[in-house]
Amino acid sequence: MISNTTCFAYDPIEQQHTLPGHPENRDRLRSVMRLLKTRGLLDQMDALPASPIPSTQLHWVHPPAYVKRVQALDESGGGYLDPDTYVVSGSYRAALTSAGALAGVVEAVATGQARNGMSLMRPPGHHALPDRGMGFCIFANVAIAARVAQRVYGLERILIVDWDVHHGNGTEAIFYDDPTVAFFSTHQYPYYPGTGAAEDIGRGPGEGTTMNVPLPPGVGDHGYLRIFDELLIPFAHRFQPDLILVSAGYDAHWQDPLASESLSLLGFALLAQRVRDLAEACCQGRLVIALEGGYNLTALSYGILNTLLALMGQEGDAEDPIGPPASANHDVEARIARIRRLHGLF
Repeated sequence: MISNTTCFAYDPIEQQHTLPGHPENRDRLRSVMRLLKTRGLLDQMDALPASPIPSTQLHWVHPPAYVKRVQALDESGGGYLDPDTYVVSGSYRAALTSAGALAGVVEAVATGQARNGMSLMRPPGHHALPDRGMGFCIFANVAIAARVAQRVYGLERILIVDWDVHHGNGTEAIFYDDPTVAFFSTHQYPYYPGTGAAEDIGRGPGEGTTMNVPLPPGVGDHGYLRIFDELLIPFAHRFQPDLILVSAGYDAHWQDPLASESLSLLGFALLAQRVRDLAEACCQGRLVIALEGGYNLTALSYGILNTLLALMGQEGDAEDPIGPPASANHDVEARIARIRRLHGLF
């Protein structure tokens, strides 16, 4: 019997990973949790405990030498894994718990305790490579969760949807030749980290299981929904996943300071609804969402609020105190046609 509830995982240990002046700091989730409490949303969901990821599961993606390097940097007082990615005292434990919280949501969904859920934790993870942190990311949370779903809970085929405005290069690299994990990414291009060309479709046995949708600035809600309807949905139905994982960044919002994709808050609600309905059609509703980017605190907070409402089937209650951008809706017709040809989606 599968539960119809939505669950979430949060632990204030994430507050220990912070650096004043850095875009990825503890104010992000302070703002989010304050809004969710004010709206009473946390009381409508099942709260899960968040525990550090066991080292065995962490090593399914990250070699011990890299993990030890992060730990040593933390214990020595902190430093940088790359010019964008800091470690302070407390970051190591926060990063372990961020990965572990997502694995806990996977457990709840895989075992039928919840129908779907979201991990409200940071630091994010989709840029992290097996042996290198980058782009604000320390451990590859979604990639680890995919391996946990497969190796612990027997869910063989995992679809990862990444709607962060930046390409999830780490996630892609980890599964690029793996036919059991499909990766779909919408991202501003060319933009950080410079990867994610449409022609990058996987390698060897994984050829065809990576779909990159590189976008110009200003695509907006209509363009994103067309991409989900005309590319993601047929791609997913062909792959037939047992679980959908989402790397949910909210930096494609039109007021985010780090990008310019022109999505609105109501647009994020519709993306979440599309993915929820896709999970219902493909994999008995099994859907797990992880937080990635998003650096305008109002857009981030309401973006997560709207995502959770969609998970609970209440997307009609979505809120948008910011409103739509002055202009958007870049023509995506030719881009969709090209990617359909590359993937043989006819």
